[in-house]
Amino acid sequence: MAEAAGVSISAVSRTFTPGASVSAKTRELVTETAERLGYKPNRLARSLMTGRTELIGLVSNHFANPTFMEVFDLFTRELQARGLRPLLANLGEDEDGKAALDMLQQYNVDAVLIATSAPPAGFAASCRAAGLPVLHVFGRAGRSSPVPVATVDNVEGGRLVAQAMRSRGLRRLAFLGGSAHDASTVDRCKGFAEVAGSSLRQTLHAGNYTHEHGRVAMHALLDRHDRLDGVFCGDDVLALGAIDACRERGVDVPGDVSIVGFDDMPLAAWASYSLTTVRQPIRDMVLHAIERIVAWMEDPEAVPRSKLFGCELVVRGSLR
Repeated sequence: MAEAAGVSISAVSRTFTPGASVSAKTRELVTETAERLGYKPNRLARSLMTGRTELIGLVSNHFANPTFMEVFDLFTRELQARGLRPLLANLGEDEDGKAALDMLQQYNVDAVLIATSAPPAGFAASCRAAGLPVLHVFGRAGRSSPVPVATVDNVEGGRLVAQAMRSRGLRRLAFLGGSAHDASTVDRCKGFAEVAGSSLRQTLHAGNYTHEHGRVAMHALLDRHDRLDGVFCGDDVLALGAIDACRERGVDVPGDVSIVGFDDMPLAAWASYSLTTVRQPIRDMVLHAIERIVAWMEDPEAVPRSKLFGCELVVRGSLR
């Protein structure tokens, strides 16, 4: 390539290195020659010289959750637009996260983005101890967090739902969440309970954020409390399962019981569900996380602060 363009190898390298110094004439010559020859720079070879792989570990255990398809789509597109390459690591069967961390280290990732509200205990701290810039999206902000967090105000989201239900005269309420160890479930329930007060008759943890877990758990709630008039679900997938459970029993939504979710995934707006839900600004959180992790990679002193994002209630047909 360098010989065909009549320039040095270093000139070719600088041309394809963002921010590197190279004259306009040389850049034009190298670019035209590359197009003519179909040349593409070898990123693996360049990583040997720069010490950077431009790989970003994207770690989660929510790959089966439809809500996170939007999250992963945004992360991968935005990282690639910046010349970075996402390396996906699935924590689904990795109880302590060791296998995922081993893989991230073997591929020498430049940074890690954790995209889950319930990573294995100590996983974020282990990534940080390995010397990696780490940012936890959908985590819990606070002094106990070992890494910076970008997350929605889950407690406030729960309060918004309880306020909306009580303002509509609903007084026999329940909370249906995922795992009892999931930070987002705990905080959404906390905010809901603060406002619901004595109107909160039951809290039930389905165990996971799936349609089937939501359906089965809603049947259990109705078996215990056949006069419930409002159920707040910890996410939209659980809420859709809850709505289908009501349909199976001939319980009208929202005539007999109102159901509210959390996330505002695209499926929530479908006419067959018309789910009232709490919208979290997923795009804003993803872009913030990428911008902060890139800045941290460039400057080891630029450790980002945790950021709490606001949320809003989106009212549709499932709330009376």
